This record gives sequence, C-alpha cells and structure tokens, in this order.
Amino acid sequence: MTQHSNIQGWLVPALFGSAVALGASALYAVSKTRKAERRYPPIGRFMTVDGVRLHYIERGQGEPLVLIHGNGMMIQDFLVSGIVDELAKRYRVIIIDRPGYGYSDRPRGLWTPRAHATLYQATLKRLGVSNAVVLGHSWGSLVAVALALQAPQLVRSLVLASGYYYPTLRADVILSSPPAIPVIGDVLRYTVSPLVGRALLPSMITGMFAPAPVPERFDREFPKELMLRPLQLRASAEDAALMTPSVMELQEHYRELRVPVVIVAGADDQIADVGRQSERLHSELPDSEFIVVPGMGHMIHHLAPEQVVRAIDRASARTLAEAA
Repeated sequence: MTQHSNIQGWLVPALFGSAVALGASALYAVSKTRKAERRYPPIGRFMTVDGVRLHYIERGQGEPLVLIHGNGMMIQDFLVSGIVDELAKRYRVIIIDRPGYGYSDRPRGLWTPRAHATLYQATLKRLGVSNAVVLGHSWGSLVAVALALQAPQLVRSLVLASGYYYPTLRADVILSSPPAIPVIGDVLRYTVSPLVGRALLPSMITGMFAPAPVPERFDREFPKELMLRPLQLRASAEDAALMTPSVMELQEHYRELRVPVVIVAGADDQIADVGRQSERLHSELPDSEFIVVPGMGHMIHHLAPEQVVRAIDRASARTLAEAA
C-alpha cells in the first residue's frame, strides 16, 4: 500500500507537469506560426486543384519555365537566389509552393513524387501550359522526373539540380522523419519539433550551402520562420521518409525519359553525393549533359546562379534544335 502511494505521489505530478509542458509548447508553436505568417504573408495567388489549395507566382513572359523547390523550401528559395529576375526576361516563370510548403495546403495522403507530378500536371493545364522547360532542385528533381515520365507531352526538357536519384543510407532522413508518424508526429510537430527545429536550423542551413558560406541575401531575405510551422514540418518529414522508397521505384524508369536532360550540381555537395547521384544519372542517360561546379554545395542556384541559368538556356535550346 505504501509503495502504491509512493508511485502515485510522483506519477501524478509528473504526468501533470508533462501535460502542462506540452500545452505550453503547443501555445508557443501556434504563437510563433501566427507571428511568422504576419511577418511573411503570401506573395502570390491561390488556386484550388483537385481539392488542394496551392499558392503560386508567375513572372515574365515567353516560353513556360516551371521551377520545383526542394524539401523544406518554398517559392522564396528561387526568388532570393536571384535567378528568377534573370529568367523572367525571356521565360514565363511559374513557381508553386509544393503541398504543405509556404502557403499551399497538404491534405492527408501519400505525397510521393508521382502524386506531386499528377497535381502539377493538372495545375499547369489550368494555367494554360502545354509545353514547358522544368527545373527541379533536390527533392523537387524527383517531381520533375516523375512529371516528365507521366506527361512527356507537357515537359519539353528537364534541368535537374542537386538531385537525389538512387537509394543510399542517409542519417538526415532518419533524424527528420519522426514528425511524419501518424498521431505521434502530430504531437511532436506542435510541441517538441518547432523547438528542436529552431535550435538546429542554423546548422542545417550551413550544411545546405557547405563548403561555401551562406549568402548574405539568403540569410537576410529568406523567410526561415515559415519553415518551422507545424504543417511545413509535417510536409518536410513526410518527404524525407518517402525519398528512398520513391527513388527505388523511379530508378527503374530513368531510361524511359524521352526529353533533353541537363544535370547540374555542386562538386562538393554535402547533402547529395555527386558521384553516386548526379554523375551516375548522367552515365545512365547517354544523351544528357552534366554541369558540375567546383567548390560549390547543395544550394547550387544560390551559389552558382549563372551556371543554373545557363543550364536552363541549354535545355531550352536543345529542345528547339531537336525539334528542328
């Protein structure tokens, strides 16, 4: 009886204290989310496609060019890099916040690259796009590949930047996946995950750019606080968890690509090993072009914007030349 009383003596206060701590963390996460959204409101327009409310922007006129961002990013990733200002001089640049990122919704479901591609196909049709150059960066390269495989009539050519194409063991995937777990993940992303994410974010961003320094413009202008909202944490965790199984399926179909492909990567990418990923894909696609930039890391469009713009122009020119 005494032992039972002792257990109750510490267990009840411990449970109560934990509940209070979780509740406080949840209020903190909600407060931070609202503050971030007030500071960084939507910058584009909205469209609902297949039940998903999407946030997107368009810049410039000319040949359609679709830019697909990577895991954890959003529209501003391309805007802050500076490439959109240059590309909008001769392309109709379209950038969509992928489901769960920025201001796009993410209904519950299995958001594989194939599912993303299906949504992109419907969205681009609504925008009157029938033939586009498509660039995918990092996780976005999987969406770009899936789109070219599923809708070759829609994709004129591909630019794949800093991509992940073949399954490898990655510690960052294992560490970032827990918020994707149903129920448990929902608790985490409203309580612990924003706090942990806020503490780890500076080192994560440093790793994305390494070995180059983080550009001053990115540090100043990119809305980093939006990355820590619960919905975006879920999206990022789900994408991380799906990355390896997705490439296991997609790698069986790379040789089915029937569009010009230009691959661009930083030689010292710390996130996606260039030899195991971009170089290997280039060897599997004999007609592809491979641009590797010495001394640069994963965020190649920030670190070597001229080379990325050149890769897009080359992909566009190759399409025109092959059509002629």
